[in-house]
Amino acid sequence: MATACRFAAPLGLAPLPRSRAGAGTKSVIFSVRSTKVVQRNFVVKAASDEGPAETPEIVKAAQDAWAKVEDKYAVATIGVAGLVALWTAVGALKAIDKLPILPGVLELVGIGYTGWFTYRNLIFQPDREALISNIKSTYNEITGSSS
Repeated sequence: MATACRFAAPLGLAPLPRSRAGAGTKSVIFSVRSTKVVQRNFVVKAASDEGPAETPEIVKAAQDAWAKVEDKYAVATIGVAGLVALWTAVGALKAIDKLPILPGVLELVGIGYTGWFTYRNLIFQPDREALISNIKSTYNEITGSSS
């Protein structure tokens, strides 16, 4: 303890108070490659006095959605194929990123297309309305809904 106080005093730190072993306190004795035995006391407390943790809403929603699926094999196959496609795309992007000039060129193309799309579809109100109606009609075609 004297060593700890000697180093803590110049830094303006107070030594940690010693606690007495009492109710709820566990004591552990350990030694690390020396003949000196060190004893540490610690208190074990429960994180919560409530009952078992409730399942989050998103997990319940996912379980309900999975229960409604008729062809689980097809959905699982599409999910695995999606993961394989994502893994392949990441690998391809890493390979392209290692090429000397191509990443910079692709970045410039992306910036140029973003500027063109913004000018063409987002700046003026009639263009925004046309874009929104186009998105809604495409969504309705895909989902088969008429609203």
